[in-house]
Amino acid sequence: MQSPSPTYPVDGAAVRELRMRSGIGIPQLAERVGITASYLSRIEVGTRRRMRPATYRRLRSALGLPPDDTRILAPRPAVPAPRPGRHRRDHTG
Repeated sequence: MQSPSPTYPVDGAAVRELRMRSGIGIPQLAERVGITASYLSRIEVGTRRRMRPATYRRLRSALGLPPDDTRILAPRPAVPAPRPGRHRRDHTG
């Protein structure tokens, strides 16, 4: 059994902001990236949140971002710190 392909979490709002700043429409950017306008739209509104590495690199390039720019990556969720004084109780009796 194959493991799933790695994907990147993408910040759709950041993609939309950069696209609009560049004056590019969804159909034009989608064509440059090699994806459908529908897929790009779903990324921007957040119904799709992950992208394969090659697609992510093409999107970053089409937006004119350098390879080390991470503006379109979604922020990683913070891991909450354990609250002091709280311990899990053992309910086994």
